[in-house]
Order: sequence, then structure tokens, then C-alpha cells
Amino acid sequence: MRVYKVKDYQELSRKAANLIAAQVIMKPDCVLGLATGSSPIGTYDNLVAMYENGDVDFSGITTVNLDEYKGLDASNDQSYRYFMNEHFFNRVNVPMERTHVPNGTEPDSAKACADYNEILHQAGTVDLQLLGLGHDGHIGFNEPSDTFADETHCVDLEEITIQANKRFFASEADVPRQAYTMGIGTIMRAKTVLVIVSGADKAKILNQMINGPVTPRVPASILQFHPNAIIIADEAALSETEL
Repeated sequence: MRVYKVKDYQELSRKAANLIAAQVIMKPDCVLGLATGSSPIGTYDNLVAMYENGDVDFSGITTVNLDEYKGLDASNDQSYRYFMNEHFFNRVNVPMERTHVPNGTEPDSAKACADYNEILHQAGTVDLQLLGLGHDGHIGFNEPSDTFADETHCVDLEEITIQANKRFFASEADVPRQAYTMGIGTIMRAKTVLVIVSGADKAKILNQMINGPVTPRVPASILQFHPNAIIIADEAALSETEL
């Protein structure tokens, strides 16, 4: 793991966007694995600004997203497809038909996962996978478990994840209890993994991810074994980690 310490969220977002833009410039037809949540919003804003300035062209890329809530469709403002459209896809020139998110409206979990696995296989190896870090160590929606799941699967969300996400919904009862997520194996097969972490509330789990034992109870700890894992974290997030 390469760990880059930055001052704050703004610097984190700029550096992450620069790395992603460099990937697109060096390989215009690259496959980007993308993430949702509060952590990457600043990164997407910076990428949009680069596009608007004519510094990067997204017309040749393919994107695959990590996850989607089961039961939410693209018109729901809490779905991850809606999030990606609003924060990135609708603001740059990526062809919408080459942007992929698991189908949250498919009630048959086995079919939804098989369909997304086929999309991932057709897209090919991810050149750069963007990740956030959950408070329980999840990446994508790969929650703490007894094993590392390989490919796309349906997960029951942990209570800590539901509590962290309820601020986005009208009430806690509206938070979906399940999600479809890319598997740990698929994430690990990406050529480069870029993890962005901000805030003192992530300090303990980030230290466990970097320095703790590799265990499916802390899913992100598997990234210690990735040959090209990059972490960009601000001072607050690294406050419990010795570098």
C-alpha cells in the first residue's frame, strides 16, 4: 500500500481526481470502477471541472460501479444510479450506454448478480477502481463476514451501515436492508485501487485497514495484498495511524 497524507478533504479530492484524470489521459478507452457516497463527491466535482476546461475527455471510457441498493430504481434520488448521473455522468461526455450500475430493480438476487457479473466480464479488467471506506471496514457493500466474496452478490446491510446511511433518507425505515455489490475478488483484480478516506470518524478503521490483520471481518484489510493499492487520506483520518 502507498499512503498519501493530505491536509484536508479539498486536497484529497484534487489529488484523487488528478490520478483518475491521468489514467483517462494515458488510456482513453480505460475501464474505471466508480464509487458512491459522500467521500467521492469532491473528486467528481474536480473531474467535471477538468472536463469543462478541456483537460480530459471521457468519451472513450467504460465505467462499472461498485454497488446499488436492492429495490431502488434510477428515478429514486437515493439510488446509486441517480447519484452517479447527478454527480458525474450527466456532467461529462461519457456515453451513458457505457456506464454500468447493478440493477436494483431486479427482485431475483441470483439473476441480478449473474447479469452484473456478465457486464463486468464483458467490460474487462478494471484499470482503476475508486473506493471509499465504510465505518465497519466495508468496501463497496462488502460487509464484515466470515469469508471474502469473489463476485457480485446480494448482501444484508449491517446496522452500522444502515445508521450511517439513514441521514440520506426521510426516515430510518426507508433505508434499504439489502444491496447488490461487486465482490472482493473483482475489486482485487483491478490493476490499480484508489481508496479515499476523510475525517476523524474513519481514523480507527483506517488504521485497522492498513496495520491490522487481514480478515474478512475488516473487508478493506484485503487491500494489503493488492499489488497497486493507493490510499489518499487527510490528516484527521490518519490521526491514529503511524506512517
